[in-house]
Amino acid sequence: MKQSRLMSLIEAIANVVVGYGVAVGTQILIFPIFGLHTTLAQNLKMGAVFTLVSIARSFALRRVFEAIRVASRNDRPT
Repeated sequence: MKQSRLMSLIEAIANVVVGYGVAVGTQILIFPIFGLHTTLAQNLKMGAVFTLVSIARSFALRRVFEAIRVASRNDRPT
């Protein structure tokens, strides 16, 4: 069965929310080990930046792989 557009949207939103939480949680736990001390507000802002970069990376990779898929389909003899 194919995933509906609504469920794809819900999955994408959940992925971003979970990724943001993981980024902020990781920063809070790991930064002090390296001597970096930041406020919660700074961690939240950095988490937002990392999340935006992750979304852009994910989108770019999806487009690259879609281009590869289309190119390989067009290279096959019909």
